[in-house]
Amino acid sequence: MTGVALKTLLFDWRRFAPAAVAVGFSGLLVLLQAGLILGVFSLASVYVTKSSADLWVGFPGVQSIDLGRPIGGATELFLRADPRIAQVEPFYWGSGEWRTSRHGMVNVYIVGLDPTPGAMVLSDVLPTDLRVALAEPDAVLVDRADLGKLETNVGGLAEINSRRVRIVGVTEGLRALGGVNVIASAATARRLDPTIGSAEGAAYFTARLNDPAQARAAVADLREVGRQRGFEPMTSKTFADRSVRYWLAESGAGVAFVFGSAVAILVAVIVTSQTLAAAVAASLKDYAALRALGFTIGALRAIVLAQTAWIAAAGVLLAGVLAAILAVVARLGATPLIMTAPMVVGAIGLVALVAFGSGLWALRRVARADPAALLL
Repeated sequence: MTGVALKTLLFDWRRFAPAAVAVGFSGLLVLLQAGLILGVFSLASVYVTKSSADLWVGFPGVQSIDLGRPIGGATELFLRADPRIAQVEPFYWGSGEWRTSRHGMVNVYIVGLDPTPGAMVLSDVLPTDLRVALAEPDAVLVDRADLGKLETNVGGLAEINSRRVRIVGVTEGLRALGGVNVIASAATARRLDPTIGSAEGAAYFTARLNDPAQARAAVADLREVGRQRGFEPMTSKTFADRSVRYWLAESGAGVAFVFGSAVAILVAVIVTSQTLAAAVAASLKDYAALRALGFTIGALRAIVLAQTAWIAAAGVLLAGVLAAILAVVARLGATPLIMTAPMVVGAIGLVALVAFGSGLWALRRVARADPAALLL
């Protein structure tokens, strides 16, 4: 039956080509929407996932890293007193306005960290030379993708909250949701935004364990102390997941984005199913002729399933080529797009299910009607 199905497709390819294109673009849309959702909202946890700390300690109930509130410097003492903890660092989070000549004021998030080489915060993305440069007075880093928005370049001067800063380098992949990330040393960050905490307190404290396998046990013990002292310890994974979940499910932007993506995917699935059903329905006379020649309805189902499998395969191949091209374009444009193997498998499974279901749905007319009537 596979041979008959393939010969039919090749002979009448103009009829089935739109169906293959519809399947391809449907799979592409599903994959890109999922990749954009994952990519965009992963930015909410980028400071956690790009750091080597095992624990993050913040204000009780904090839902996202950008919602941090200062906690007292005594928190650091409790962390250092725990024999399981090898290293502790403060993390400062503030805000400001970056003055530009064309765009006016641009809202920025000010991140203050330890510029010492070997520090934990952003250890995955800040090499030693950039950390050394951050130790200079009034030195800041911005993401390469934000240089145009901020109207600046490496070595240039700018103004944040009416205070002069110098751009000593750029980062890659540290864009922010709803603003621009500006990275500075703790001393520079406090000078730019005095509200982010005193010299002892900070928005968060990060910690590295001697044995990362003890993270859950350390969190459980520190949580008991934190209830009395006004702080909450979390593993890095817990805090990263919480930040992404907040932006996805609780922020207005996240809900709107996810809802719009779901509607787009639903429309793509419906259009694809209708296109495939129309392609199969257009071949009803051919199927009726085969039935009149003695083909059973089971054999016809096998032919239709084989045809839809070939159509789905062609569509998936098209989607794969286009997705690879768009992924390169996204990377060049610093667009946060994440594609994982489970996402690809899920997209292929969805379009294959739609293809098979649409073909079998259209074939019901052959099963219920008189072959002679369909041939008229």
